[in-house]
Amino acid sequence: MPLNISAIKILRSKKRRRSVSARLVKYILVVRAPENMPEVRLQEVIAGLKARIERKHLKEELNKSENLTSRAEEFNRRYFENKLKVNSIKYVTGQESKFGCCNFRTGSIRISHRISSMPQWVRDYVIIHELAHLVTPDHSQVFWGIVNRYKLAERAKGYLIAVGSFGDLAEA
Repeated sequence: MPLNISAIKILRSKKRRRSVSARLVKYILVVRAPENMPEVRLQEVIAGLKARIERKHLKEELNKSENLTSRAEEFNRRYFENKLKVNSIKYVTGQESKFGCCNFRTGSIRISHRISSMPQWVRDYVIIHELAHLVTPDHSQVFWGIVNRYKLAERAKGYLIAVGSFGDLAEA
């Protein structure tokens, strides 16, 4: 699943003044840069562009290979009597401080790509946690009552706290 960039081809142009662009062409990162940009600065910019392209590829691969929508639909039936309206659920790569995020107004759920490498029962817990926010947006007793219907909730919370302590989980 990781993106293998085999080479970097730099094309310098007199017409470019400040901007640098990059695109992937058959595993070669083609970078277009101003002719007069210092090499040290260009390498910094290339590293950032390469990381962004790799994150985009990872996100696309995760969302293609793992059907979060079907898991959410299954849990909606099992735990919420099919009452929830989930407009979208997808993996994202720009979410480093939280495992999941739910916009209860729009019904959109984002799951951190870091969850994809964790056991299925932990991924399921994160999905159920975010689905519960569609019922109640806070971390009240009602919210935790809903989440704790998942039989592995306590175990999953412990796992997530161990890999990256989060205040919301510790309050449960």
